[in-house]
Amino acid sequence: MRSLIQSARQRIATVAYSTQTLLCWHVGRRLLNESLQGARAAYGKQILVTVSRELTAEYGRGFSYAEIARMIQFAQLFPDEAIVVTLSQQLSWSHIHALLPLKDPLARDFYAEMCRIERWDVRTLRQKIGGLLFERTALSKKPQAVIAAEIGKLRDGQMSPDIVFRDPYLLDLLGLKGAYSERDLESAILREIEGVLLELGSGFAFVARQKRISVGKDDFHLDLLFFHRHLRRLIAVELKLESFQPAHVGQMELYLRWLDKHERAPGEEAPIGLILCASADAEQVELLQLDAKSIRVSEYLTELPPLPLLRERLHQAIEHARESAARRMIDEEQP
Repeated sequence: MRSLIQSARQRIATVAYSTQTLLCWHVGRRLLNESLQGARAAYGKQILVTVSRELTAEYGRGFSYAEIARMIQFAQLFPDEAIVVTLSQQLSWSHIHALLPLKDPLARDFYAEMCRIERWDVRTLRQKIGGLLFERTALSKKPQAVIAAEIGKLRDGQMSPDIVFRDPYLLDLLGLKGAYSERDLESAILREIEGVLLELGSGFAFVARQKRISVGKDDFHLDLLFFHRHLRRLIAVELKLESFQPAHVGQMELYLRWLDKHERAPGEEAPIGLILCASADAEQVELLQLDAKSIRVSEYLTELPPLPLLRERLHQAIEHARESAARRMIDEEQP
C-alpha cells in the first residue's frame, strides 16, 4: 500500500510540475505577443506591472513582476511549443529558472535535453552548469552547426560520444596529493567509483579493473573497462600520469581491436577508448585524427583551479577546436 500511495503521489507531482511549466510558457507567450510587440512595446513594462499586481492579488505569490518577466523570457528563449511540451514532462519551473540565465543558446539546449534524459533534480542541474559540463564535452568544441545537429539527435533519443566524453575530467574528489602512481589513481577511482561515474556522466557501468588482454605470447592489462548504456558500447579507459604521448594511441588501438574481437556482444557498437592523462597538447591530438580511431584524449584535474581560470582555459580550448574545424572545412571545400 505504501508503494501504491508513493507512486500515485509521484504521478500527481509530475503532472503538477508539467502543468505549471506549460502554464508559465503560455502566460509568457501571451504577454510577449499581445503586450510587447509593435506599438505596445513602448509601454509594455507598465502593462506587466499592472498584470503582475492583479494576478498576485487574485492568485497569490508566483506572479510577481520578476516571475512574469521570467515567463516572457522563457517564451522568447524556447519558442517551439512542441519542444516545451516534451521538456515539461521532466523539467519543473525551478529547472527553467536555472536555465534562463545561460547566454549561449546551444549550451541552454544541451542542459535542457540532458536534464530531461538523465532526470536531474534542480540541484544536480545547477551543479552541472556550475561545473561547466557543456564546455567540457567534446561536442562544445565542434562548429555550431554540428552542435545544433547533435542536440537535435539528442531530442530524438540518440546520444553520441561527443556528448558523453568530457575534457578535462574533474577528479578532485579522489583526494590525491603530492606524488602518486597510476595504480594509486586507479585505486582512488575505484574507492570513489560512485562520484567518478557521476563525473563521467550518466549511463556508465563499471565492468572490470586491470582487464587482462592476451595477444600472442604477451599479456596486457587495461586499467579500467566500462559499459555505456546509451551508446551501447564498451569504454576502455587508460590512466597516464605523464603528458599525452602519441605512443599511447597504439596501445589503445590494440586494446580496442581485442575488445571488438573477444568482448563485443551482439547488438553492441564498436568499443571506444578514453586516454586520461595529466595534460595533452591540442595540436598533437588534432594531428592524430583520433575520432576516426574511436579514441578520445582528456586531461584530468585532481585539484580544481579557480573557476574563472578553468572557465577561461575551457573557452580557449573550445575556440581553438572550432577554429581548427573551420579550417578543415575550408580546406575540404577548396578544389
